[in-house]
Amino acid sequence: MTQILVVDDDRAVARLVQRCFEGSNVDVLTAQRAAEVIPLIENHAVDVLLLDIMLPEISGLEIARQIRKIDSKLPIIFVTGRDDSETTIEAMKLGAYDYLVKPLDVGMVQELVERAIENRRLMHEPVVLTPQQADENETGDLLVGRSPQMLGVYKEVGRVAAQNVNVLVRGESGSGKELIARAIYQHSNRNDQPFLAVNCAALSETLLESELFGHEKGAFTGADSRRIGKFEQCNGGTIFLDEVGDMSLTIQAKVLRLLQDQRFERLGGAETITTDVRIISATNRDLEEMIADGDFRLDLFHRLKSFEIAIPPLRDRDGDLEQLVQYFLKQFNKQLGKEITGLSAESLVRLKSYDWPGNIRELQGVLRKSMLMATSTVLAPEWLPPEVFGEAAPMRGDSSGNQDDAFDVFLGQLESRGSEDMYAESLEWMEHRLLSFVLDKTAGNQSKAAVLLGITRGSLRHKMRALGITVEQVVKGDE
Repeated sequence: MTQILVVDDDRAVARLVQRCFEGSNVDVLTAQRAAEVIPLIENHAVDVLLLDIMLPEISGLEIARQIRKIDSKLPIIFVTGRDDSETTIEAMKLGAYDYLVKPLDVGMVQELVERAIENRRLMHEPVVLTPQQADENETGDLLVGRSPQMLGVYKEVGRVAAQNVNVLVRGESGSGKELIARAIYQHSNRNDQPFLAVNCAALSETLLESELFGHEKGAFTGADSRRIGKFEQCNGGTIFLDEVGDMSLTIQAKVLRLLQDQRFERLGGAETITTDVRIISATNRDLEEMIADGDFRLDLFHRLKSFEIAIPPLRDRDGDLEQLVQYFLKQFNKQLGKEITGLSAESLVRLKSYDWPGNIRELQGVLRKSMLMATSTVLAPEWLPPEVFGEAAPMRGDSSGNQDDAFDVFLGQLESRGSEDMYAESLEWMEHRLLSFVLDKTAGNQSKAAVLLGITRGSLRHKMRALGITVEQVVKGDE
């Protein structure tokens, strides 16, 4: 259960936040006095803190300084009544994750807290760098695999993690680039400082520039107040630039200057700001081809790849598939309340002969879907999705095929195996198909998909991860 702590002497704020997360797996703790904060932080596994800047007894800034000594990685979202307050700017410079302005907007609260929870996960959950089999009680994420290719990756992470150089992680979608970035951070000498991730493909040019460098009031339409960017906020820490090949040439120029001088200006501002950040970037694009086409700067390329780690695709990892299957079966057995012991010989042959264009994420999705459908303790070929047999995957927005019949079959399977959680399993079955359908209709654009679904982009990402959905699985194309 995720726990967030709301500290505000206005009870209406706590009630609003509690309503935001009713019926979810988020537990909301509340406090009205500054004296309650530190004991709550020390005695509970708090994932996100919403902290009023103007408390009666003591400033929220002072509490934040005290909390930093206890848990330097706790995302703090300040709550303020003044949008242009210099106190708010000071709070961001202290390393706050972000801030909210009263009166609070429900949608903004949900989205910001969900993003902060994800950021906490990125920093807090360890990535275990070991070629050995995972311990039954292992926590965090494990880099599974003992193939020569992955052993080489582990060695490279070990060599570069403690060095204060920028790292470029390259690999196909779903191959585990984020895990490698987190492993580098966690084994670095900056692991007691913030780790912030930015998806360069998910934001427009103006919003990405603002996200990275911040902006001054009036810098663009909708810029109603000054905003501190990630490079300023993450001073002393590590920034993960995912999908770095999607940055525009304008932003590339600003990132290059930052890498050269550790200086930058906010969007619309003239003040030069200094910072000290380590950049880990990742891409699945051919940057050399982009350079030849004039779409990516050669000088930035060399700055980003002071050290390069190439993650092999799953199809090239000799012998790792079986290990990964067993690892994910154990994970999903716990999550789904199943007792799947393994795969039939024919199923394993089928998985080993499949090309896995979506790599590890696709394997997770296939196994999860198969386990939801299975009525025995061994995954037989009949439970595997059609795409691993070279057939069209179901629910890609195609009106052919009777989905009502498919749902009837699924319900029959739940009944035949004596499921005592039919409601939850049926909702998950339908949610998987709904998200797959909408993502296909929006050509994988998660922002558009979130609008159609009526949820935040953060919620969509969480649901995709929980359901094992990747864009590569659900979007039609020639890939």
